[in-house]
Amino acid sequence: MNAATEPVQRDTLLTLLFPADVEETVIDHLLEHPEWARGFTCAQVEGHGAAMQPRDPAERVRGRSRRFQVQLALARGQAEALVAHFRTVQTNPDVVFWMVPLTGFGRMA
Repeated sequence: MNAATEPVQRDTLLTLLFPADVEETVIDHLLEHPEWARGFTCAQVEGHGAAMQPRDPAERVRGRSRRFQVQLALARGQAEALVAHFRTVQTNPDVVFWMVPLTGFGRMA
């Protein structure tokens, strides 16, 4: 087994949440770094609350902001390294993250 196929202990779920206008930049960056992002899940979501500042009149009327969410199941060290790296390349304060312990990860077959 080589480093590319060696199983990784995925014990952390990293969620990145960001404005839709930086979606392509973030996704492209993840695709350029398979050492952290071998696979991830993306979804369009809507943010609510004081920290989610609406960017256009329609969002102000609806009271929620369009956001894009990426989730990655990683080893804790990989998640921390990815966040540290993003802090240097994505300085937009509207990009947020959180990490939670992942108690299981696998495939059904």
